[in-house]
Amino acid sequence: MGMSLGDNIRVTLFGESHGPSVGALLEGIPAGTNIDNDALVRELERRKPGRKGMSRRLEADQCEILSGVYEGRATGWPILIVARNNDAKSSDYGFLPDHPRPGHADMVEIERSGGAADLRGGGSQSARLTLGLVAAASQTRQLLSQRGIHVRAHLYSVGDTQSRSLLDLNQIDETQKESMQRLNCLDPEAADLFSSMIESSRMELDSLGSSVECIVSGLPIGMGEPWFDGIEPALARAMMAIPGARAVEFGRGTHASKMKGSEHNDSWTLQDDRPTPEPSAGHSPDGALGGRSTGAPLRMVVHFKPPSSIPRPQSTLHLPSGEQRTLKVTGRHDPVIGPRAVPVAEAAAILVIADLLTLSEQFGDNSE
Repeated sequence: MGMSLGDNIRVTLFGESHGPSVGALLEGIPAGTNIDNDALVRELERRKPGRKGMSRRLEADQCEILSGVYEGRATGWPILIVARNNDAKSSDYGFLPDHPRPGHADMVEIERSGGAADLRGGGSQSARLTLGLVAAASQTRQLLSQRGIHVRAHLYSVGDTQSRSLLDLNQIDETQKESMQRLNCLDPEAADLFSSMIESSRMELDSLGSSVECIVSGLPIGMGEPWFDGIEPALARAMMAIPGARAVEFGRGTHASKMKGSEHNDSWTLQDDRPTPEPSAGHSPDGALGGRSTGAPLRMVVHFKPPSSIPRPQSTLHLPSGEQRTLKVTGRHDPVIGPRAVPVAEAAAILVIADLLTLSEQFGDNSE
């Protein structure tokens, strides 16, 4: 069953949205790596529910590390991270399994499991399980930063409105505005506009599509494997597994299909005695070619559909009667996916890059 990501740095997710707990089994962290509890708390805070305008589910998201750590350092054995579910409200899903929600995986899960699936809150398909990805990556990020590799993401668009790219944002104080922190958007003007749009959509009993931009910088030239383990295919697989993801772009993305080769090609130049791609036509150079890193920042944008659980009445199949009946989904749901998907996209990128690095080098002693 495909609940695992990675080969050498490997994370396996478990749990259900309304089950006792969710979490992750993290394997491949070198013995001696310091466990950063502050990073764990900080990263989970960025994705937790309960913030203004988002889902009102109030989960503490306090993690227990049950194995693989001794006296604050990784032992080299699997690290089991668990967070208890304390605020599940299963009564909101009393219409299941008789009335599968439109736009959700309820119907396909009923068929897959022969009716045995836990559908409450999405069960094991729920974005609640992304807690495990974020928790695992919070301890993996340091393996990249030690090598000068950094991963950063932010909310890039809501509806048809777009922020500035991270490549164009410098020295932004994230504590400046409440809307920037709450929405994980590093463009202060866009954050305020997004906040108003999300609130308007919520008042209309509807939801909005969104996207997340993620930049990986500091990659050594030539990292990646052939074909299906190339850096873009590996990242795309992880990003498309995030619940609600519908597309992922790299570099110039879909705009590349409208360009000429003379516009798109990046020339190679020498900078600091190293081959470096030079941007063409005012665009940042591609961060990967042929599945391998070029040394330039690798940019991707992950697009998310509007959340399917909306309180507006919708007509959908009622299984016992075989009729189309009106369903109004109540409960606590996000009106937009992007804000809480920002740390998840970062986490997925961190885990993929760390795993690919192990194919070209061995992480050394991290006890210092």
